[in-house]
Amino acid sequence: MTIPIFRNIKINAYKPGISLLKNNKKAIKLSANESALGVSSKVIKILKSNNLKIFKYPDSKSTELRKVISKKFKCNFNNIICGAGSDEIIQMLCQLFLKQGDQVIVPQYSFLMYRIYASIVGSKVVFSKEKNFKVSVDNIIKKVNKKTKIVFIANPNNPTGTYLEKKELVNLRKKLNKKILLVVDDAYDEYMKDKKYLSGLKIFKNKKNVFILRTFSKIYGLASLRVGWGYGDKKIIDALNMIKPPFNVNKIAQLCAIESLKDSKFVKKSVKHNLFWSNKIKNSLERFNIFCNKVSANFLLLNFAKCKLTANNVEKKLFKNGLILRETKTYGIKNCLRLTIGNNLENKFFLKSIEKIFRNV
Repeated sequence: MTIPIFRNIKINAYKPGISLLKNNKKAIKLSANESALGVSSKVIKILKSNNLKIFKYPDSKSTELRKVISKKFKCNFNNIICGAGSDEIIQMLCQLFLKQGDQVIVPQYSFLMYRIYASIVGSKVVFSKEKNFKVSVDNIIKKVNKKTKIVFIANPNNPTGTYLEKKELVNLRKKLNKKILLVVDDAYDEYMKDKKYLSGLKIFKNKKNVFILRTFSKIYGLASLRVGWGYGDKKIIDALNMIKPPFNVNKIAQLCAIESLKDSKFVKKSVKHNLFWSNKIKNSLERFNIFCNKVSANFLLLNFAKCKLTANNVEKKLFKNGLILRETKTYGIKNCLRLTIGNNLENKFFLKSIEKIFRNV
């Protein structure tokens, strides 16, 4: 039987972190930057509702959700688009702006989906070198040429946890050719408390050549429901709506996202929890010469360069204790692990496990 000919797409497919361990159904997963405290009680009420008409198609334009987003973030309703996670919006941006032979610049160590979606449409991905795991504005500018169409930046960056300050981000936009689209991914914005930092949304709200990405997967805890949103010039939004799948964000996801935005107490509690444990874990690990990035998002990049044990050794020992961290070789980073900040019990167990591993080293 003959198989019809299809495109031979030469990419390295997304490789998710390990979620399960053999012979340990109770393994603690600290590898995916998920919410430490779960979801808002308001979201739980939606999920327990008996009045969800799931036999009806959802609102294809996510109208009510966009209204709440517009009010919450003081931004234009008509400049918002919702997606099945911010991943889908990244995909649509690549479909809209890129063609064969175009170039996209991404930092050396960055969220994998930028390079994957750009490659799928036939564009060349160009990597800009980082300095001490931090995005370098100068190195991005050095990579720009006539074929450059998009620059992707996650701020804070995943998986490094480093970030550009407001002045650095503004400087990047000034130095880039005006025809190049700068995409700023604000996925971890809610966790940020450094006064020198400012979200891409607040800085570039009125810029026509900047597009902002946001997600409900992190601090709001809706990772399983797949819902995110983007903000950009109305002409870009209108064009994205032309290629957007008609019912891309499901009804339950829309309702839960709306409720999560109403619960500011849950967000504040999550931020407070993250700051406390990030600093506690960072300080504790330094005793074993495991060094981390400055506290930013809900994860830490653990660097074992000066440690007596390698990242690989520690990862295997943590597996035996039922703990899963994210390996970073997939991102091109050697001798490091990425740790998601968990809940109180998970964080305590992680620190006890580290103590046990290094007790006789």
